[in-house]
Amino acid sequence: MELNVQELIFEFIGGLGIFLLGIKFMGEGLQKSAGDRLRDILDKFTSNPFMGVLAGIIVTILIQSSSGTTVLTVGLVNAGFMTLRQAIGVIMGANIGTTVTAFIIGIDIGEYALPIVAVGAFLIFFFRNIKVTNIGQSIFGFGALFYGLELMSAGMKPLREVQAFHDLTVNMSDNPFLGVAVGTLFTVIVQSSSATIGVLQGLFDQGAITLDAALPVLFGDNIGTTITAVLASIGASIAAKRAAYTHVLFNLIGTTVFLIFLGVYEKAVHFLQDQLNLNPEMTIAFAHGGFNLTNTIIQFPFIGLLAVVVTKLIPGEDVVVEYKPKHLDPIFLHQSPAVALDQAKEEVIRMGDYAYKGLEEAGLYLNNHIQKHADMALQIEGALNNLDREITNYLVELSSTSLSEADSQKHSTLMDSVRDIERIGDHFENIVELIDYKISNKVVLTEQAQQDLNDMFDLTLITVKQAIGALGRMDREAAQAVVQKEDQIDQMERVYRKKHIIRLNEGFCTGPAGIVFVDIISNLERIGDHAVNIAEEVLGEQH
Repeated sequence: MELNVQELIFEFIGGLGIFLLGIKFMGEGLQKSAGDRLRDILDKFTSNPFMGVLAGIIVTILIQSSSGTTVLTVGLVNAGFMTLRQAIGVIMGANIGTTVTAFIIGIDIGEYALPIVAVGAFLIFFFRNIKVTNIGQSIFGFGALFYGLELMSAGMKPLREVQAFHDLTVNMSDNPFLGVAVGTLFTVIVQSSSATIGVLQGLFDQGAITLDAALPVLFGDNIGTTITAVLASIGASIAAKRAAYTHVLFNLIGTTVFLIFLGVYEKAVHFLQDQLNLNPEMTIAFAHGGFNLTNTIIQFPFIGLLAVVVTKLIPGEDVVVEYKPKHLDPIFLHQSPAVALDQAKEEVIRMGDYAYKGLEEAGLYLNNHIQKHADMALQIEGALNNLDREITNYLVELSSTSLSEADSQKHSTLMDSVRDIERIGDHFENIVELIDYKISNKVVLTEQAQQDLNDMFDLTLITVKQAIGALGRMDREAAQAVVQKEDQIDQMERVYRKKHIIRLNEGFCTGPAGIVFVDIISNLERIGDHAVNIAEEVLGEQH
């Protein structure tokens, strides 16, 4: 009997491992084949909650993981690409999309698993073409998924004879909450709702579990899968936390409703099984799909209410860096190019304000080493990159319209300024990375070096702010002041570099500290250069 227990455990955990590897390979292969534009799908097709549901379904089918889609959504909310209401739609869609794996399992082609694995391996190892390799990876994962299921199924066959397991399933039939707890716990452990459903399909196929015991486990599996998104939201913005906890709330409400009507739902599943002549695996797949689809239909009209509830549960004002432009309305491009130019200028000034804020966050991170300042600076840098693309595209479109000579000059000024503002973002990103290096390598700066950096930071911040202000008002006097301050920054950099060499020679400063110090002042000096470029655009050719 001991040998059988060992065989049961080895076949089950080995099969589970191969199954999870199969899902991972299949998802990654599909994702690469799709051109890795999942973020774009979520960003562009979530204009309303219904489109969000569709986007959630598509992306989850492509990556074979509802947790993956939810984590991606949490990231987009965190970055300001998506509102909470849009995210709720995507999360609902992810729950429907994840049921596709169960339907694939229900096809029951386990006996062909190894030849499918062989075909996938052949495509991976004998072809140089990246597209063929990606398809091979998907096919290999598909086969591994079924082979893992076959092993798990073989391992679970003797469970029918184990009294303790029989008692557990009887208890789960009598007490649905126990089934929910088992499903939740198992999914939290293996981090895959598809794996829990796969195990459930195998047990039901072997006759080791009854439908009334299996359904609560299935509900619990949907709660367990939310833990990944909750973990991903730790340390993220309040909006991202709200998106993650919406996933939990959505599945908790669904489970509660279905537990109340458990008897009715069980009869509905039995009816489907008889009418469609479903095999055991496909019966569980329909039960899983029915749960998630019905749950979405029930809760879809209450997306606004869900958003309000989760906002009450996680209170606080959220500082969201909005990646998307606010002022670039395409309608003005041809109807009124002059207005479009003013809109573009508003957006450039907004981008400049972000650059100032990002530099300020980098300075705070230098002094207090609090991670949230680094995160905010990097988030702003991402927003600057996106705004750079959007504004440049808008201005390029605008250049094809009929602009007056004065507007053409203004257009040219904005094109050049956008590039300089984006480069400021690159430089404060470099500074954040240097501070990360300083912290992780325990590099200590001398008190004088720290003071010098703070002085140069203060002057650079004032210079950037003044340059953006000069551009906003086309203020020549302010622009002239920026040119003078930039001369001071250049002089400061030369003096501080010499002082650093003296400290190094006298043994007050270490080599790594010197590298960090010199690279930070070098990046600040380059930021000053970009600020003066913006000021010179204001001063024009006369300067």
